[in-house]
Amino acid sequence: MTELLFENKTFEKVDFSIKKFAKAEYDNCTFIDCIFSNSDLSNCSFIECEFVTCNLSLSNLKNTSLKDVAFKGCKLLGIHFNNCDDFLLAMNFEKCYLNLTSFYKLKLKGMKFSDCKLIEVDFVETNLTNAVFNNCDLSDTTFEHTILKNADFRNSYNYLIDPEINRIEKAKFSIDGLTGLLFKYKIVVE
Repeated sequence: MTELLFENKTFEKVDFSIKKFAKAEYDNCTFIDCIFSNSDLSNCSFIECEFVTCNLSLSNLKNTSLKDVAFKGCKLLGIHFNNCDDFLLAMNFEKCYLNLTSFYKLKLKGMKFSDCKLIEVDFVETNLTNAVFNNCDLSDTTFEHTILKNADFRNSYNYLIDPEINRIEKAKFSIDGLTGLLFKYKIVVE
């Protein structure tokens, strides 16, 4: 079977929740204002692709390759990124809604989240070394046995991170974020 390949192609305003998405390798492609909600994107490969103001909520990403993929202004609700192919997995998110997503046990070193809503996200046993969370809402997000070495949370808020069960060496936090590190002690920081 010949594998489909799309290179340097722009897909604009396509509703893939109605039109079937082709199982293929997408190299340096751009998706603008496309709808992928509840779509099957399994076994596809995205290399140096960009998704701009797309809705990918509840998409199936089983065995999907995401290599140097940028998501900008996208809705990615309820996605299990932990089902992706983890070989060379690299993504960045800007102004995205990632509520109820899972990054369980992934190696996401250097990942960048900027101006994102990350509500009820699963980062359990995830390696977020050198990750940057810039102006992100992390309400009810779970960090358990997570590697946060050198991670930057200085501009983010609503996080609860237990230093006793997470590796936070040299992670950066603001003074305002201290309550998110000391929550379990029920102390008051003024």
